[in-house]
Amino acid sequence: MGAGKWIGGVIGFMAGGPLGALAGFVLGSLFDSDNKKTNGGYYEEIGEGDPNYYYGQRNSFLFSMLVMASYIIKADGRIMHSEMEFVRRFLRANFGEEAVNEGEQILLNLFEERKRMEAQNPTAFKNTIHECGAQIAANLSYGERLQLLDFLVNIAKADGHICPAEIEALKEVAACMGLQVKEVESMLNLGGDSLEEAYKVLEIEPSATNDEVRAAYRRLALKHHPDRVATLGEDVRKAAEEKFQNINNAKEIIYKARGMK
Repeated sequence: MGAGKWIGGVIGFMAGGPLGALAGFVLGSLFDSDNKKTNGGYYEEIGEGDPNYYYGQRNSFLFSMLVMASYIIKADGRIMHSEMEFVRRFLRANFGEEAVNEGEQILLNLFEERKRMEAQNPTAFKNTIHECGAQIAANLSYGERLQLLDFLVNIAKADGHICPAEIEALKEVAACMGLQVKEVESMLNLGGDSLEEAYKVLEIEPSATNDEVRAAYRRLALKHHPDRVATLGEDVRKAAEEKFQNINNAKEIIYKARGMK
């Protein structure tokens, strides 16, 4: 199934800017021959009043995720088989079978484009990632960017170990998307069962008062609520619900340790 079925059709905000430039290279060969194309083999940007606007936002979100994932995966200078296998499983679980081959091919094309760019200028791809991050920050809501970051963290955690280079790359990507370092640290600790990890998830110190704990949870619950990504599709919302449950679990660990209700 061609890229026009999963990540194409109407590309939305990624039709222009640095994301559009990457899309022209990595998606051009993947579109179905019967899909209507515009300049460079990709589709036109669409406005909020267009009935296909939210479909375009979803496609832009998915492509942005793969662009940033290509940077995270190669943070340590290598592309591990285990990482690519995780990406396949990740795409299958979160976006369906049709996403697997397409997503993998898009990543491989991105790796090839990175190699080409860095042969000309060693910092060219890094600069492009920063520019893409700024484009993402300008076009996705805060909640949508947090969900994108959550996907990137899960990819980085693929083999059960995150190296310092991957953590720094996650923080770098988060910053260029207008997010905070503490949000990376929070997501890195999601799913843990220790009190120490729970405090990091809620972005607070163990010395916080009970009122501060409650306020921190309310703040996280508001910005991570699954409704904030509802327009990106049921699969994205489902992943957001899992993240939200992990936040609730962290809260319960702290509440139990403190005897709070």
